[in-house]
Amino acid sequence: MSSREALQQAEDRGLDLIEIAPNAKPPTCKIMDYGKWKYENKKKQVAAKKKQVVVSIKEIQVRPRTEQHDLDVKLKRAREFLLDGSKVKVNLRFHGREMAHQEIGFELLQKITKDLSNLAIAEVEPKKEGRQLFTLLAPDPIKIKEYQELKKKNPKLDTEPTAVSE
Repeated sequence: MSSREALQQAEDRGLDLIEIAPNAKPPTCKIMDYGKWKYENKKKQVAAKKKQVVVSIKEIQVRPRTEQHDLDVKLKRAREFLLDGSKVKVNLRFHGREMAHQEIGFELLQKITKDLSNLAIAEVEPKKEGRQLFTLLAPDPIKIKEYQELKKKNPKLDTEPTAVSE
């Protein structure tokens, strides 16, 4: 139908004439309530945004000479982050003469990765960047599920010290 007839029909119904496909031959239009359409689209976008999973990266900082108890505390926090679904970046910073013994840092990061292997997988193996080493651990859903089942059977699982030692 002609655009004048379509506009007249839309006005008679109290609705809007909206051009759907302007490049089509002939252009396609639709009679609808534009305000209601905008509202429904916005509602759909909000619902889609709620369903989105946002993965954050939490950072744990250690030094080559970090004592065992301090390391246990940091690993406990890392475990909490992983159980919450966040990735964990373990950052080991060298100061001064510690740079001469970088192998100690690599060993420490490998021990941390091994200790958290019951919950996570290493996305990035220990990598050197300037005066620091880092590794990125991502939560593994299958391992987390197994861990939570074990935790139900043994509630002391989180309170026991970890097995990272020299």
